[in-house]
Amino acid sequence: MDATTEISTSTTADPLIVGGHEFTSRFILGSGKFGLDLVQAAIEQAGAQIITMAVRRAAGGGDAATGNILDAVPDSITLLPNTSGARTAAEAVRIARLARELGCGDFVKIEVIRDSRYLLPDNAATVEATEVLAAEGFVVLPYMFPDLTVARDLVAAGAAAVMPLAAPIGSNKGLSTRDFIEILVDEIDVPVIVDAGIGRPSQACEAMEMGVDAIMANTAIATAGDIPAMAAAFRWAIDAGRAAYLAGPGRVLQRGAAASSPLTGFLDDPHQPASAERAATDHGSL
Repeated sequence: MDATTEISTSTTADPLIVGGHEFTSRFILGSGKFGLDLVQAAIEQAGAQIITMAVRRAAGGGDAATGNILDAVPDSITLLPNTSGARTAAEAVRIARLARELGCGDFVKIEVIRDSRYLLPDNAATVEATEVLAAEGFVVLPYMFPDLTVARDLVAAGAAAVMPLAAPIGSNKGLSTRDFIEILVDEIDVPVIVDAGIGRPSQACEAMEMGVDAIMANTAIATAGDIPAMAAAFRWAIDAGRAAYLAGPGRVLQRGAAASSPLTGFLDDPHQPASAERAATDHGSL
């Protein structure tokens, strides 16, 4: 068994549980920038069990421009329709209900965005929509700016997870909000799923090492030169980061250094000659 197989199979004993549903993969694949010809390849290489989708891609009738994504997603995959395009809580609720009617299931990713320049979420409207939809039996995963008070409000409203942004949507800037995400990891009891801004597998790995529960990525994969290969790279990075978190990362030294081998302890032994003298002695004894 090779290293990648060992990492992947170890996740079966460490499931991700969202809204009472169990998943062995911690990689949520965004599909917003994928053509239908690459959706299946990306899903296969990512090992993803949840894939996001814009409702308009399920209701578009399979036209050449958008296609019907339901035709490209295997039945075994859990659909996570998002409320992309909603500018108010009421619009988000309406889109979520439409997704359910289209047969997309009860999972929904809430996005309420009024800011057209930076695409930052409207946290207050997101809490409002979450409360309505959770009461209707949806498994609600809200996209949010990482704020502890808002995250607590979302959990109280019935959110099954919280999805803080790492950086603005599509920016590939990485963990710009790292410190705030760490606070959520420490304080929030539902899964914390990092969404938006992750641009490299190494950044996904770093986030998982922090203790987040899952990663959602779209742009970083869709804009790669080889989409299936990048999806696989993210899969391995996420699994490795989770394994490292569970193993317990080593302590971080504030300054100085620490010997990696006890054999180097003689450097601190006052009875040993100075390094230069010892080197000369050793050389002379050859």
